[in-house]
Amino acid sequence: MAHINLLPWREEAEKAKQKEFFSILALVAIVSFAIVFSISQYFQAKIDGQNTRNEYLKNEIKILDIRIAEIKTLDEKKKELEQRMSVVEQLQRSRNVGTQVLNEIAKIIPNGIYLTHLKKVNNTLELEGKSESNNHLANMIREIERSDLFIDAVLESITSKDAESKLLSDFKMRVSIKGLKSSEQTKSAQGGR
Repeated sequence: MAHINLLPWREEAEKAKQKEFFSILALVAIVSFAIVFSISQYFQAKIDGQNTRNEYLKNEIKILDIRIAEIKTLDEKKKELEQRMSVVEQLQRSRNVGTQVLNEIAKIIPNGIYLTHLKKVNNTLELEGKSESNNHLANMIREIERSDLFIDAVLESITSKDAESKLLSDFKMRVSIKGLKSSEQTKSAQGGR
């Protein structure tokens, strides 16, 4: 007699195929999830690394901004010190000016010229006096031009009065002193302190 297999082998084969299909599907899902997760972790690590670098750069920029501000304040202090030093140098140069001016005036005034008035305004001397002749005044101006202390001699006027002796004429002259700043220049150099 022929053997008849009554076992449900087709159903078992189908169940085995379904089980294999779901196993493969689960394996593909797990592998896909692992790949997507590892890729996302890789890019997240890159983003975190870049954020860390950005924070580091921001902190360094803040430190440099503080240093730049310190440098600016140091530059301002340096300028103030330079201005103070120039004022001190100016004062040092002008310390003995009165004595030097009188000595130099004694050297440059020739015989025949008599000073009646001497006034110092800032770095300018205003001279008034009497002269026996215009040649004496010309000689005086030449001596001022050769002087180490005086510059810019300007003869403002020469007058002769009829009432007085005709031998003497009155003159007015302005002379600048070398190396002296006027008080307005000194105040502006001090920066209004």
